[in-house]
Order: sequence, then structure tokens, then C-alpha cells
Amino acid sequence: MAVAMRTDRVATAYDRWAPAYDLFFGRVFRQGRSDAIMAAERIGGEVLEVGVGTGLSLPQYSSAVRLTGVDISDGMLAKAQERVRAHGLSNVAALRVMDAEALEFDDNSFDVVVAQYVVTAVPDPERALDEFARVVRPGGEIVITTRVGADTGVRRHVERVLMPLTSRLGFRTEFRWRRYLDWLATQQSIRLVERRPLPPLGHFSLVRFVKQDG
Repeated sequence: MAVAMRTDRVATAYDRWAPAYDLFFGRVFRQGRSDAIMAAERIGGEVLEVGVGTGLSLPQYSSAVRLTGVDISDGMLAKAQERVRAHGLSNVAALRVMDAEALEFDDNSFDVVVAQYVVTAVPDPERALDEFARVVRPGGEIVITTRVGADTGVRRHVERVLMPLTSRLGFRTEFRWRRYLDWLATQQSIRLVERRPLPPLGHFSLVRFVKQDG
């Protein structure tokens, strides 16, 4: 049976995670962050980081890119703001509380949209992906690090069993690659250009989409 997630509960979950998030997830997701930033830097320009969290990624970007970060959690953004001040990150244009499923930006506003470990943490992932596609400019990219669930076997069974618990913690364990492919089939201007595994254990992937001109 499907487990529903609610935006207010996700926000509350990440408010609770905020004091310890870096400790629990900083090292685990280090490689994914580095790879996502490298991909974004290849495009450069105006970068939107959706689900910026505590701002772990922000100091790793070069000063040549202009960064905007959004997150559903006030608690996480407070940590990000502290990090911006501590590192003197003058290239961070704004940090705003915002829902990934309803981005408050005009169409074609950014050269790159980065979403690190976010898609499986929102109630309606396809709606969030639609928003990423809307706000990225033609020729730009959507860079995602994401959990990818198993299609079959013991791992898939475990992921399904864990869903009632992990959804309360603010993320999904069950999220098959087919959902990305089904979403992609609804898009006329979005093309998949890369998918490759990330640690730990290859349960995560770096995924890049390009928005085509016209």
C-alpha cells in the first residue's frame, strides 16, 4: 500500500534533523555533493539549489557561479545562513523558505537546477521535477542526486517495509528508476544525458537532464 507524505510533516521532520544533519549525512553524501557541484560548474551561471538544507554544498562552489538556495525547513535554512556568514560566501544571492513543488521563480530563471537527495523527500516528486524543468533555461541542466530503489528481490521488499518509518523521517526508501522514466516521457524539451551510481553501495545515482532549445 502506498504511503502518503505531507509537506508540513516533511518540513517538521527536517527541522528536527537540522541540529544533527551534518553529522549523520555529511560524510555519507560527500561524493554525491562533489559530483553534483562539478556537473553544475560545467554549466555555471545562475544556479538554484533546491533542498539546500544546512548549506553543506555552498562553500564548495566556485565564486564564479551565483547561487540561490531554497528549502522547506526553517531550521535547515538557519544552519545554511550561518554557514554563508562563516565562510563569507558573497556569491550566495538568496536563501529562501520554499516548497520544491511550487517554486516562486519565473520560467527559465536559472542555468542549472541542483537537487541533492531531494526528489525522494517531497510528497509529489513528479510535480517537483516539473518545477525544475520549468525554471531551468533552455540549454541548461537539472542535476539530481537521488536514491534509486530496487525493482525486485529482497532489497525491494525491505524498502517497501521501511516506507512507513522513513516517510515519517522525511524521505522514501522505495523509489524505482521507472518513475524518472515515466516522468521523462511526459516532457517534450527534457532529455536524459547521464545516470551513474554513487556511494554508498550504489543505491544512489547522479542524474542529469538537459533542457533543449525550442
